[in-house]
Amino acid sequence: MKIAVSACLLGENCRYDGGNCYREQIEELLKGHEIVAICPEKMAGLSTPRIPCEIFNGRVLRQDGKDITEQLEAGVQKALNQIGDVQLCVLKSYSPTCGHGSIYDGTFQKRRIQGSGLFAKALKDKGILIVEVD
Repeated sequence: MKIAVSACLLGENCRYDGGNCYREQIEELLKGHEIVAICPEKMAGLSTPRIPCEIFNGRVLRQDGKDITEQLEAGVQKALNQIGDVQLCVLKSYSPTCGHGSIYDGTFQKRRIQGSGLFAKALKDKGILIVEVD
């Protein structure tokens, strides 16, 4: 099976803070499958590290107030093209791109609300199964 995985969960230092969210258990569970590491934010041309961003009123805003929605949408499109015909995506929770079911509320106070990031929404629209990892 071909599975896309948030690159940060596989140990790639691509998070806003310059780090990763490596989960050894994910690598173990995915052994024997074709894995596509993906980071829509990196594909959007965002730097690592970078100013944090969250979704507020349907727009992706950096903590300094700059709207980067269109830039991230372009990264999402590149990510969709890269993953091709995957059947499953394992995504990092709360992210403005990869969060699925729960994201930060846009106040930068670490409060969570129901919702999904741009990439997760696009995957759902394509009918791709999503598993979120905290």
